[in-house]
Amino acid sequence: MDLELSDEELDVAYNVRRKAGPELFDRHMARYKDMSEHAVDGLPGHPGIVYDEASGERLDVWGVGGDGLRPVFVFVHGGYWVALSRGVSSFMARTLHEQGVATVVPDYTLAPAVTLEEIVRQVRASIAWVHRHGREHGLDPGRIVVGGSSAGGHLTGMAMAGGWQAPLGLPEDVVKAAMPFSGLFDLRPLTRVYVNQWVKLDLERAAALSPALLPAGYRCPAVIAVAEHDGTGFLRQSRRFQPHWGAGELMVVPDRDHFDVVLDLADPESAVCRALLGLVRAT
Repeated sequence: MDLELSDEELDVAYNVRRKAGPELFDRHMARYKDMSEHAVDGLPGHPGIVYDEASGERLDVWGVGGDGLRPVFVFVHGGYWVALSRGVSSFMARTLHEQGVATVVPDYTLAPAVTLEEIVRQVRASIAWVHRHGREHGLDPGRIVVGGSSAGGHLTGMAMAGGWQAPLGLPEDVVKAAMPFSGLFDLRPLTRVYVNQWVKLDLERAAALSPALLPAGYRCPAVIAVAEHDGTGFLRQSRRFQPHWGAGELMVVPDRDHFDVVLDLADPESAVCRALLGLVRAT
């Protein structure tokens, strides 16, 4: 755990926007948008489906085909729970479609409008929607792989954890495999980082929302991915979570940073994309 670090050391470890600098950060965000728009242009799908009546939040389904039900990659966007959206987070959809895999990208209500507990509930509800209604949209509910980047990596970890499936009427193994990128698996250090201005966690709530501290139940196969040039906090968290999970591998992606590592999902020749397809094919 990083709580022994000073406030400045914690900021250096977890403030990846500061590490990248404004120019590089803006360039990454523009790539997310441009690559996502290109990926879904003309792609068969079902955008804008309400998956959660309580919040009214929507998801996009991309890359379904006429060849029966497709395995599905549910991608949860990052943005430290306060930014980004499904509209800039579908950059992998065309590549996966060409490999026979559908993509589902949910929105969730951003903080501080709702609590982090509510964001976790919504993401889990999106997985429940795929399980219950996926067949109607060309998705195989028995082959759900979940992934996400940064805050989305945390939310992926919360989908990997046990205990939430049964109350929603889902099988314990509803998530067949997972691939969190640069995830946050122990949120306690964030109680002293700038992001707590909008998630407003204390140590007790942070622990309850930490995948590394929660029971696992079914341990699905997983690839715990993190960039070589990521923030040091993200690198440490991934390295600690992988042995805790015990049913996956750690992938430190060379020559990538916190923001561009996940874009390798759009490159079918990349080690990242091959690892994801390996998880999908093993389901």
